[in-house]
Amino acid sequence: MTPEDRFSGPEPHRTGPHPHQDLDVLPYGSYFEPNQPQEYPGSPEDQPDEPDAAFHGYGGARYLEQHWPVAGHEAPQAAGYPPFQPVARTADDPPTIELGPPLSLEDNPYAATVPAQATDPGPVGPLYVVGDVHGYLDELLTALHQQGLVDSEGHWSAGRARVWFLGDFTDRGPDGIGVIDLVMQLAAEAAAAGGYCRALMGNHELLFLGAHRYGDEPVQSTAGTASFRAAWLLNGGQQQDLERLQGHHISWLKRLPAIALEDDHLLLHSDTTAYLEYGSSIDEVNDAVHDLLADEGADEWWDAFRRFTKRFAFRGTAGPMAAGELLATYGGHRVVHGHSPIPYLTGEANADSGEPPYVPGPYIYADELAVAMDGGVTMEGKLLVARLPVD
Repeated sequence: MTPEDRFSGPEPHRTGPHPHQDLDVLPYGSYFEPNQPQEYPGSPEDQPDEPDAAFHGYGGARYLEQHWPVAGHEAPQAAGYPPFQPVARTADDPPTIELGPPLSLEDNPYAATVPAQATDPGPVGPLYVVGDVHGYLDELLTALHQQGLVDSEGHWSAGRARVWFLGDFTDRGPDGIGVIDLVMQLAAEAAAAGGYCRALMGNHELLFLGAHRYGDEPVQSTAGTASFRAAWLLNGGQQQDLERLQGHHISWLKRLPAIALEDDHLLLHSDTTAYLEYGSSIDEVNDAVHDLLADEGADEWWDAFRRFTKRFAFRGTAGPMAAGELLATYGGHRVVHGHSPIPYLTGEANADSGEPPYVPGPYIYADELAVAMDGGVTMEGKLLVARLPVD
């Protein structure tokens, strides 16, 4: 019996063929996969090329076979979906945390369409993370509904649950602006219900904003002159997203944090140690990125995009040391990230079988110090939504 037999449910909705897109590239056309920092022994290039060997060589990696009927709260059942099974709250649920200031209309116009939050909302709810979406709105709605986070009409149905998106809302898929609108809508609806829906800034947010602000203006890259628009198009930029981008989208995107700590999980978009170059605390990193986007020029924006496009820092024999350095600096017991599709981390993307990659759930690796959440939706994989902790 396969895991799919044990956890039967509807196939994720597909918006159509997903044109295969390799890893992010810089305008001169090579993969941006830098060597490990010198202080870490080994590098990704030391790993074998065979998929099986690669899977077993990445610091004690394993899949979490996570499937859809996982819920910590009531949710309505829609036609064609399996019934959700509520789970009783226990003393092990996450402690109450500060939910932060209320959303303003300037930051999120959806805040005006939902009622005010109750004065006694009750205990905090479970914590979820969402991997890279890349414009696949229908797949996102299906995945959120399967976890009981939205109802059949796409509205928040999770009460005081907490959700973090790990970045990369746009590019490659058909409706990046629709994804941003949905996340902003859910942020307002969740706040009114006593929960929250928040998001990190990914490298594609930097790229998208740069394409809007700087267009074809030359920037100095390590390989000569480039531009944000050229890099954006090369990495799956969709013209309709740029045409539909509005001021409130820009304001919201520019204020996204780059890094967060929730329930002892260090949440990042990119599997890189480049965050260390922006500060020795979470606040310092986020302030540095926000200051850069507010005041600096095209070359500084480009440098930030270049740094946060790095990947694979937690892979290989040096991976646990790299993840451990981030955890020692910013806190937490495990890194949770998007950015690098799981089929590339496992080596399955190198297998020329012609079949869609097998992604049963989040991928735990680097001696269990890291969890990868990019299920490879852009390459016919899966858009992952998972409840933390995963074990």
